Amino acid sequence: MAFYLKKTKLKGRTYLSIDESFYSSEKKGTAHRCYKSLGSVETWLEKGLADPIAHFQLEVDALNQEKAEDGVRKISDISPILYLGYFPLKSILEKLRIKKYVDYFKLTHDFQFDLYELLSSLIFARAVNPCSKYRTFHEVLPNLYEPVHYSYDQLLDGLSFIGNDYQKFVEIFTVQTKKVFGLDTSRSYFDCTNFYFEIDREDDFRRKGPSKEHKKEPIVGLGLLLDNNQIPIGMKMYPGNESEKPVLRDVIGQLKAQNNITGRTVHVADKGLNCAQNIASSKKNGDGYLFSKSVKGLPETEKTWVLLEDGWTDVKDKKGSLLYRYKSCVEKFPYKVEHDGKGSIVYLTEKRLLTYNPSLAAKKRYEICRLAEKAKALTVSGAKKTEYGEAGKYVSFTDKAGEKAVVKINQGAIDKDLKFAGYNLLVTSETEMSDRDIYSTYHNLWRIEESFKIMKSDLDARPAFCQKEETIKGHFLICYLTVLLERLFQFKVLENKYATTEIFRFLKDFRVTKAETKYINTATSSDIINELSLKLKLPLTNYFLTETQVRSILNHKI
Repeated sequence: MAFYLKKTKLKGRTYLSIDESFYSSEKKGTAHRCYKSLGSVETWLEKGLADPIAHFQLEVDALNQEKAEDGVRKISDISPILYLGYFPLKSILEKLRIKKYVDYFKLTHDFQFDLYELLSSLIFARAVNPCSKYRTFHEVLPNLYEPVHYSYDQLLDGLSFIGNDYQKFVEIFTVQTKKVFGLDTSRSYFDCTNFYFEIDREDDFRRKGPSKEHKKEPIVGLGLLLDNNQIPIGMKMYPGNESEKPVLRDVIGQLKAQNNITGRTVHVADKGLNCAQNIASSKKNGDGYLFSKSVKGLPETEKTWVLLEDGWTDVKDKKGSLLYRYKSCVEKFPYKVEHDGKGSIVYLTEKRLLTYNPSLAAKKRYEICRLAEKAKALTVSGAKKTEYGEAGKYVSFTDKAGEKAVVKINQGAIDKDLKFAGYNLLVTSETEMSDRDIYSTYHNLWRIEESFKIMKSDLDARPAFCQKEETIKGHFLICYLTVLLERLFQFKVLENKYATTEIFRFLKDFRVTKAETKYINTATSSDIINELSLKLKLPLTNYFLTETQVRSILNHKI
């Protein structure tokens, strides 16, 4: 209803009032009441008000405008969107019973916040909307169903604390994962990667080294260990200028000590981690190994075996096209190892599986020819050695006293690379292992590459903007634990029916919007949502959700 200016004539005078019309339930219609009495026009004229009616009409208009604005719903500074996709991770985390172990840190540290709440909420926020810690605190955490009870400064303090002791938290999660879900360490997969930082100067932890993204900024290395079922079971961080080869020994040694693993395990890694010391360490600890090895670096007698045409077994597709070829041998091979600072030669009996992939060969030949053409173009212009990059291996520089260096194409190096394009050699201590099993086991390393991809893409772990070493380690610990929970959800709950990209799409997109007393489910229908709804008996496909239903989703026990 509305306000209006009422004029009443009485005994030769005109009285004014602001009246309000409203709906009366008693009359079942419109009724009126006085909102404000204004006196007579004549009195206001005597007081010097030139046009009392026009003056008070403006007041009536202002009241009606204010009432109209009051009736319009305004936007809020609090987003009505709530993230719900993290509920499987929350359920798995509770199933692991991590809280009681994290709470033990309270006995020796005077925290002014709940460390477990901080750890778990940062994992959930990283899964549903990865971003900087500042944006996480101000934009993501408020949109989780349960509010957090710590400040931004406390978030940074907590992140620094868990980063300083990150290996303890990795151990807690690994031990509990083994206890609740089980781990298969008969074979373990290991690889390393690095993450760059957009800073100009190095420090003790962020150092310049060979970057996976070919960046020139300082980097930090990260080694990741998976069990036979691709579940993360170990992580180690190290300065970017250090070799990644000793990290394999460190992580596996820590894992065995933490979990009292005494049985034999087989370590699987690519050629970047294949060195005599890692092989010797595996043998010394009663373990096995399966590494790839560079064919170009083999002795000439072994290269002759590589190029021999006999002994190959072809693997073809349904149309009869060649997928790859393989052949193998079992012999004793020499390795130079160091012990107490002295080098010695040891002979190890191992199986070697050689494969040839025509598709890989074509790809490698194209890359070699492209680099060779780049090298030839640079020699014409008399370029400096530093300008060649990877193409520099196809160039030879001859220095003469008092003269400019002569630059020539090294055709021998080009021909050598072309000759061995498409070949890959796998070496293993498991001499009784079948050729096909060796091949499939090694190629499961793509799972660990996928884990790195998850960190770098789905979890937006790079570039990292943390400054202190402890907060950097805390940041990557959160990423690691998020990958661990996602893997458990993928393999133990969804039984590996869905790809990682589909799972993270579900985690990020399953949201609701609060509309007064109920919630509207804005997620797009998918196979994962339909299966989870049936499997867990949850109303995940409902368009409208009540407060009780939302709580039942978040508190569901897997």
